Amino acid sequence: MNKTTSLHWVKRLSLAGIAVSLAACGSMRSYQGEMKDSLAATSQGRLDDALAVIEKNNTNEDKDLLYHLEKGQLLRLKGDLNGSVESWLKADEKVRIWEEETRLSVGKAAAAVGSVIVNDKVRRYDGQDYEKVMLSTMLTMSHAQNGNPSGARTEIKKTYEREALIASQHEKAYDKLEEEAKENKVQSTYKDLKGYPVETLDDPEVLSLKNGYQSAFSHYLAGFIFESLREPSLASAGYRKAIELRPRLSLLEQGLKNMNSRLAQRSKDTDVLFVVESGFMPARSSRSIPLPFVLGGSPIITRIAFPVIQPSSHYLPASININSKPVALTAVSNLDAMARRALRDEMPGIIVRSTIRAVAKGAMQKEMGDRLGPLGAVAGIVGTALTEQADERIWSTLPSHISIGRISLKPGNYTVSVPTPQGPREVQLSVSGTHAIVPLRLLEQSVILTQPGKQEPKSPAQIASN
Repeated sequence: MNKTTSLHWVKRLSLAGIAVSLAACGSMRSYQGEMKDSLAATSQGRLDDALAVIEKNNTNEDKDLLYHLEKGQLLRLKGDLNGSVESWLKADEKVRIWEEETRLSVGKAAAAVGSVIVNDKVRRYDGQDYEKVMLSTMLTMSHAQNGNPSGARTEIKKTYEREALIASQHEKAYDKLEEEAKENKVQSTYKDLKGYPVETLDDPEVLSLKNGYQSAFSHYLAGFIFESLREPSLASAGYRKAIELRPRLSLLEQGLKNMNSRLAQRSKDTDVLFVVESGFMPARSSRSIPLPFVLGGSPIITRIAFPVIQPSSHYLPASININSKPVALTAVSNLDAMARRALRDEMPGIIVRSTIRAVAKGAMQKEMGDRLGPLGAVAGIVGTALTEQADERIWSTLPSHISIGRISLKPGNYTVSVPTPQGPREVQLSVSGTHAIVPLRLLEQSVILTQPGKQEPKSPAQIASN
């Protein structure tokens, strides 16, 4: 900050910060550390081990949002769609609490105070906006696979309503943020942070996104499901929105263009939508950045932690083979880029809170030094360092990329061959009915077909023996 910082927040928070910061030193959670073993087990197809790690790290009776999100994804990979839906509906209840609070108020003062004094990790985790939307999308797909069209319809409607609420919340939060930044004389652009990897947020793929929460896959899936229910007007709306979010993709355009002819044919074949999910979401890490400011006429530099998301690299197959017949795949949703776009949009608010926190922590150190002498000053510095960590919580088991392919197949059994860096992997598929959704998850050493009653994924040893 170039001018003397307002002491408004300092007077309110410095003394409270002494108690809160020191109390938080031993209680902050390293979510990325917790998920490391679970993700490693999932990559190798050891889903029971992955679930056991999550249970071990979540012993509280009142489970949080991330517990239900991660557990639901792992149960889905095991083929337990009913258990997965049950877990995700519990997660949805957590999101609905956020929705009700958001409708009543833009900000939650009680939660914000803790994040200002300590860091954003002490706030209740309500999920990233794209996670809230993807939760509804995953539930939509699971309901459709379980033969529950009313459940799928409900989740599609919820997706649209959730997107509208998020858009409204962003608009209101932006106005409030501008006011708060002006009041505290804060420059809220991340490009002024010395040492922050700006290129991760200014990536062309990130900038090309309309926002950080709407995905073309969510809306194409809605179009496909409404088409299967023979509701062309609702299907058209889904396809059009997908094209708007990812223009000039032939597969998306054909979904809309050829819909009427597909509905008129009443073919006896099965219209199959392959959903290929690759990789895991990139980790959020913490990077310490020095924030200089002036307090009471004296220059002070306090190091504040900011979240960083480095782009991940995952293999994306261009096609799969169905009984040796190639089916082209189109990458329609890059959740990796969406996570970074969400962080890019969130950074001004993070910077405002962090600058206020830097001033409060600088004042806290001075207060402890004045009251307790040199040892107090050292304790204040240590307390600041120990509690200064960026919020690294994220729905880790979500795929980083989603590709889709569409083909008409006669009802029956098929062998699906999926190319991977370690060579092709095969799964057995049975299709029936007028429409079918076939999700395939590409992991490090295996491909998982997420269908009700599917076979368990082979272990690395079994894959090697085959």
